Amino acid sequence: MQDRTGPVSRLVGAYVWLIRTLAGLSMALIVGIMLVQVFYRYALNDSLIWAEEICRYLLIWQTFLVLGLAYSKGELVALDFLPGALPPRGKWLLRAAMAVPILAFLAVMGWYGYDFSSRFDRQTIPALDFIWTAVTGEALGLSIRWVYVSVTVGAALMGLHVVANLVSTFRLQFLHNISDQVDAA
Repeated sequence: MQDRTGPVSRLVGAYVWLIRTLAGLSMALIVGIMLVQVFYRYALNDSLIWAEEICRYLLIWQTFLVLGLAYSKGELVALDFLPGALPPRGKWLLRAAMAVPILAFLAVMGWYGYDFSSRFDRQTIPALDFIWTAVTGEALGLSIRWVYVSVTVGAALMGLHVVANLVSTFRLQFLHNISDQVDAA
């Protein structure tokens, strides 16, 4: 039986709540900005020049934040005919074998994502500069690096999900084997 009140469970619950909240807020912002953009375009015959850019950046961050949760819930595309034919121990061994190239790919993607993002320190986000200048009179100057570093953050979070999934399935397999041994004795 798993302890759902322990510190690790509370930490995981807080993490999932935070990611879901950020995803929901970003989606609400995207929908709100696009509704205002549609109103401006068709009712006022004008356009918000910054709307599409901000929505694109929000969607990029949202995608990389929720990718790990999608992996943990089994919502990514997968071929499961082989795992379905294996016994529980074989499923775990296959999952462990598949985790190695996945983690290697995520490490490479995270490394190169960070390297790519570091090349854009001096380039600012034009849409935010436009909005901030309109409000305060001076540019915000937020680096576009903060958009591109989402690849590294997403790869790291997905890597944590892969490892956590592997550990939890191993733990379940281990506990299942112990209960089978106790029942046999």
